[in-house]
Amino acid sequence: MPKNPFELPSPYPSQPRKDARRSFTSTQKKEILYQQDNKCARCHKKQREETVTNGARSVSLIIPSLFLSGFATQPAVILTGLLLIDIALTFGSPVGIMGQITTLSSTLAVIFSLLMGVLSIRFKHKSLLMMGLFFFSISALSCYFAPNFNTFLICYSISGVGMAMVAPMAGTLVADHFPLDKRTSAMGWIYAGAALSYIIGAPLIGFIAGFGGWRLPFLAFVMPISLLSLLLVAKGLPSTLRSQQPTMSRMNYFEGFKGIFLNRSATACLVGNALISASWQMSLYSSSFFRQRFLISTGFASILILGGASLYTLGSLVSGRFVKRLGMKPLTVLTAFFAGVFVISYTNLPNLWLSLSVSFLVSLFSGIGAPTASSLTLEQVPKFRGAMMSINWAATSMGTAFGAAVGGFVLLLLDYEFVGISLGAMNIVAAIVFYLLVIDPTRTYVHNSES
Repeated sequence: MPKNPFELPSPYPSQPRKDARRSFTSTQKKEILYQQDNKCARCHKKQREETVTNGARSVSLIIPSLFLSGFATQPAVILTGLLLIDIALTFGSPVGIMGQITTLSSTLAVIFSLLMGVLSIRFKHKSLLMMGLFFFSISALSCYFAPNFNTFLICYSISGVGMAMVAPMAGTLVADHFPLDKRTSAMGWIYAGAALSYIIGAPLIGFIAGFGGWRLPFLAFVMPISLLSLLLVAKGLPSTLRSQQPTMSRMNYFEGFKGIFLNRSATACLVGNALISASWQMSLYSSSFFRQRFLISTGFASILILGGASLYTLGSLVSGRFVKRLGMKPLTVLTAFFAGVFVISYTNLPNLWLSLSVSFLVSLFSGIGAPTASSLTLEQVPKFRGAMMSINWAATSMGTAFGAAVGGFVLLLLDYEFVGISLGAMNIVAAIVFYLLVIDPTRTYVHNSES
């Protein structure tokens, strides 16, 4: 038999000789495997999904970048809501016709969200986020110079494309740069930024418009915020390595969509989030409800909006702590259920202060539930997170349109009590969908790891 080149000489002839390939200790074997793993990571640029970016500067700017990105999505919406009558007077259009700028923008957002499902696989998530913020800037600048209604309609619709890029990519980047136990908290900062935009933006836009009309806020507030967010993302948000995103052929793009829609839990998340978004449209009618039912002033109604936005912001920021105690799925189910019950309740209560208190609970529970539901959705199909969040944004946009249409239709036929019942019931149905059909992959992962 040929001599084994790996055999080591034994000091005792009666004992078998050792094989050099088996002479490593357990610690040495782990060290060798660790070095091999690092070598593969350098050669193929592979990183684990749970890796947190190194470098204190980058880590310290990730949250501010995502927070400001969420903030930048709302100023144009706030401006058109506050100053729609002024814009309509400038172009000589009825307010109802002028309001269709939101319809076209939302329609483009839905269509482009589906396209983002493909782009998120092909391009870096950070690049797509920056492009979306750039579209917000272009939209604001072009709206300022728009000479007529048709031009303004096209220019404002560009913000819908920006929304379709920023919203899903900000959520996807949370998964790229944060470990599992911190993702809900990071997602909460994005939602808090969007809510804080109402608290700061509403009075500031009104103040600026007092000096230069409705055009000046586009140039002096909307565009600077978008550009500032773009610069902060470029400087402070680390780029996602291509290896962290699946590399696929064109045929595999459709496999990504197929993998999402054939996943029962992922599809249930989309349905549940669409229903929650539809129910949240009660906020469109909330101020009118309080003004007509309890005869409060417009100024007092404005204070109520600020109070609700503040509680929504608070809920978004503390959502991560509740997730650590309860888990994502149970917290999503509880917040959706109670938010629905509270919507039904406050529209049917006869006392102003009691009704107002319950409406604030809706804002608080919705603020807690929104980032939690998004985080749960984010984890459904880890291989296609970008596509999943893009499709989810399309679903929530359709839910928004559906909820607004249902609320308006019911209000025309009946009264606010039935609007609250119809929209609140959607939140309760969403809770049932999440409870019965959605699986929390993180709980399954933890259970398997412990076993």
